[in-house]
Amino acid sequence: MFRSRLSWSTLAGLLAGPCCAFALIAFAARVPGYRHAADPPALLGATGMPGASAFNLLGFVLPGLLAAMAAQGLHRALASRGAAFAARVGATLLQLSALAFAAQGAWPLRLGHALDQGPARWHVAAWTLWWLAAVAGLALCALGARSLRGWRAPAVGAALAAGAMLLAAQGLLPIAGGVAARIALAAWFGWIAWAAWCAGLSRGAA
Repeated sequence: MFRSRLSWSTLAGLLAGPCCAFALIAFAARVPGYRHAADPPALLGATGMPGASAFNLLGFVLPGLLAAMAAQGLHRALASRGAAFAARVGATLLQLSALAFAAQGAWPLRLGHALDQGPARWHVAAWTLWWLAAVAGLALCALGARSLRGWRAPAVGAALAAGAMLLAAQGLLPIAGGVAARIALAAWFGWIAWAAWCAGLSRGAA
């Protein structure tokens, strides 16, 4: 019988994206001239920006840790269902990507400094690891979970999310950089929320 109470990992997956979105909207409103369509999210957490530390906590660290918790729950759910090795590795890579996302808040950008100097270079490295691990993890989840009962649609969604992230992160879409960054975030957080919900259903039906 399906449990009426959601697990912590399911709740974490559902809350990760809204937490990041709230931080983006709330802190952008405090910066005159900030444009969501053109400016990257990381600019709000750059050293010297108003409320930078709070944004890094609410926009990167907390959503990343919530996503990592959700990915751990996803791994447990897939393992309990006897999912293919590829799917379980994919869930582990998604957890790695979530930790890399959180790490971006620990090493913020610095206004007026090059991206390959000081803490900013670690921010760029964490961002790169985030989308690389995310794309690989989504692709493996799509490959390994497609044969599981109730997971065909999420598997297709994982493939689509991986494609969207790859195109957006590499600037291959004919859109502004700020929009591309938000597409990548929406694809990642959106699929994690979907997978966390499906994982909760899987455990509840067990």
